[in-house]
Amino acid sequence: MEERAGARRRPPMAVPPLLLFLLLLSSFSSCAAAASGATVGEDYVRPPAAARRCGLHHRKALLSLFPWSKKKDSSSASDPQQVHISLAGEKHMRVTFVTDDNSVPSVVDYGTEAGTYTSTSQGESTSYSYLMYSSGKIHHIVIGPLNDNTVYYYRCGGHGPEFQFKTPPSQFPLSLAVVGDLGQTSWTTSTLNHIKQCEHDMLLLPGDLSYADYMQHLWDSFGTLVEPLASTRPWMVTEGNHEKERIPFFKSGFQSYNARWKMPYEESESTSNLYYSFEVAGVHAIMLGSYTDYDESSDQYAWLKADLAKVDRKRTPWLIVLLHAPWYNSNWAHQGEGDSMMAAMEPLLYAAHVDMVIAGHVHAYERAERVYKGGLDPCGAVHITIGDGGNREGLAHRYRNPKPAWSVFREASFGHGELKIVNATHAHWTWHRNDDEEPVRTDDVWITSLAGSGCIQDGSHEYRKILMSP
Repeated sequence: MEERAGARRRPPMAVPPLLLFLLLLSSFSSCAAAASGATVGEDYVRPPAAARRCGLHHRKALLSLFPWSKKKDSSSASDPQQVHISLAGEKHMRVTFVTDDNSVPSVVDYGTEAGTYTSTSQGESTSYSYLMYSSGKIHHIVIGPLNDNTVYYYRCGGHGPEFQFKTPPSQFPLSLAVVGDLGQTSWTTSTLNHIKQCEHDMLLLPGDLSYADYMQHLWDSFGTLVEPLASTRPWMVTEGNHEKERIPFFKSGFQSYNARWKMPYEESESTSNLYYSFEVAGVHAIMLGSYTDYDESSDQYAWLKADLAKVDRKRTPWLIVLLHAPWYNSNWAHQGEGDSMMAAMEPLLYAAHVDMVIAGHVHAYERAERVYKGGLDPCGAVHITIGDGGNREGLAHRYRNPKPAWSVFREASFGHGELKIVNATHAHWTWHRNDDEEPVRTDDVWITSLAGSGCIQDGSHEYRKILMSP
């Protein structure tokens, strides 16, 4: 049954009492573990004040799970909500927003001066129903061509408030904020505030965005939460397990995620929004899907192979990959969950001389040396796990001992990363612990691109053999 034009969304369905009880129990169990005095990571122990506030943080987070806890209505049903931007091919940006009014056109007006819009682009819209929930009208509009490193002012739907964003630079230096497993807790808010303080050109998120977990109104509250940042810099994301939301025989997976967070998969010749690639400045970035087929007979494997074969390391000397389930993980949490994907795809990444692989999923931080097939290898990728954005499930405190030779730094704290790519050969990676209200730089390392090493020359034959084969 079609909704009439201008109709407001129906209220979200009631959450079953048993489900609420289980969520409460899970949350407070995590809180109790955090407050028990167990060492966080290997050396760091969070101050007692944070533990005392743990219950308060979790209670605040849980308020949003109740159906009677709704976000404040916008001043008008036609006003844009949940605005975020993402790259959409060379010199183009995709603007996404939601309206309650179905009659609002999918248009974006934009220009380089506040209040003066010299260009207009039209796009597409979609919506979806999930059990008793009906989404608003979700708009996707690609704008451009745009100038590099330039501030643009824009409005969505032909009226409403003005937003602004800055396009990334076309050459180094390039600054990337990195965060995973974000969620919607007080820790999330603190992490986002810390990211806001750092100068960055783009944000990368390797899965687990809203932690809606079937409760669709939490996708709306997440869009509102991240709008202040996601409307000003492009957010490039890939899916995690919490984006699945599959109900056997009723709902296929990733319906909400695909409708709300459209990434440039078509622009990168992928057939799925669950994996794609993009280029920015001198970086070729590949976003892989841990929760879609990835074996050698899969579409994703064929696409990855073709995408890697097209990479020009003279034009993009840095090659990085993001996915959700980590391949190198010395935490007891989610042990082995990335092994089958690693067995299928690691040889491709090694043949292409990928510089870094960034993952989430494990709610802790870990950085590995360059590694391949489980051992140290100077031509392998640096692996980083950063699933510690602030999710409601708490931290993964237990690490395996003895520590593997490839594991350099590991700590169970919330936080975010910053990757500053200085030039074609050197990048500076830092991880910032979310220590109460202060971002504390805790891990700090310089990384050298494999494009400037002897690995590419030494492995050129293997590269051609693996990536160019049928």
